[in-house]
Amino acid sequence: MVAILNPRHGAILNRHDGSESPAGLEIAVSGTSSGSAPVLVNGVPAQTHAGRFRASVRLSARQTTITATAGLESAAVTVLYDQASFARYRFSLDDNIWFLRDIAQKRYRSLFANPYMALWRRLHETYGTKVHCNLYFQCDDFNLTQMPDTYKAEWQDNADWFRLTFHALQNDPDKPYLSAGYEPVAHDVDIITAEILRFAGPSVLDTFTTIHWGEATRGGCRAVRDRGYHGLVGYFLLGQDGEPAVSYYADREQTRYLSEHDYWKDLDENLIFVRHDMVVNSFPLAEIGPRLSAIAADPHQAEIMELMIHEQYFHPTYSAYIPEYAERCETAVRWVTERGYAPVLYGDGFIGNTRSRLG
Repeated sequence: MVAILNPRHGAILNRHDGSESPAGLEIAVSGTSSGSAPVLVNGVPAQTHAGRFRASVRLSARQTTITATAGLESAAVTVLYDQASFARYRFSLDDNIWFLRDIAQKRYRSLFANPYMALWRRLHETYGTKVHCNLYFQCDDFNLTQMPDTYKAEWQDNADWFRLTFHALQNDPDKPYLSAGYEPVAHDVDIITAEILRFAGPSVLDTFTTIHWGEATRGGCRAVRDRGYHGLVGYFLLGQDGEPAVSYYADREQTRYLSEHDYWKDLDENLIFVRHDMVVNSFPLAEIGPRLSAIAADPHQAEIMELMIHEQYFHPTYSAYIPEYAERCETAVRWVTERGYAPVLYGDGFIGNTRSRLG
């Protein structure tokens, strides 16, 4: 029997995973072979010792299948190449609806007269921050059909740095898509997307989103994929019971891998998963820098810094209001900016990588 242990099937590899040159990314492939037959990796003899093999493979395309053969036995994995990758970050906002209600009720002359939007424009103007905003369809006394379309031109003018996408129908109940099949998720994506198109226009849409609670069935995720989404963002944690949490439908091994890596692609479902690095509302000011430093010290987690915060903590009327909300956001943004992280949106290029020449 022959098996490829590294890289993992669906791994997305970048400059930290090998030696990059204009010819491509040279990576090490390793695995095990229980027989005595020579091992070939993509047709080239591998180094073997004590039942283990190792070989070099050059990646020059977006997607490459690596095949190891030993006699009549074979194994294969497919990996992706994040060509010309660079340190980059995105700031995403979850659970959003209240700021739109405020705009709809007060009919400001500009979107950015709303205090929440003013915060994000200030961070954009100061640091270049790009923001991805995931929307609910409704809250207790408001839904997206009530959002006027009078700001459509302004949304379009700022779509290069501020995007809107589906999140969930509403805040409650918790984990609304934990056991939901294809149709309920498809319905909610469709009604939210239709309203975004109506009041903001097509250029504000993106191809990545975060489903509320980061929990959904395979069927639910397919519904999102079939509506033009290329990827989903989540925490990818293993709980104390060893079970995946905030990990969509990923199993234990997939979740464990994502807990230690920036990204991975489920090739069976054609969906990319990106891991949140920091939920900013969960960390006091003094802990933000040390937490980000610890993540950045690991090359497998350092390339994409995904920052996220929930809208409700911004509002003084919320029971868990965070007075230093804006300061926490700016502290995180300043940290990544000072360390050379470039602001991106994942729908631009390959997961925010606009430098790659690969299709």
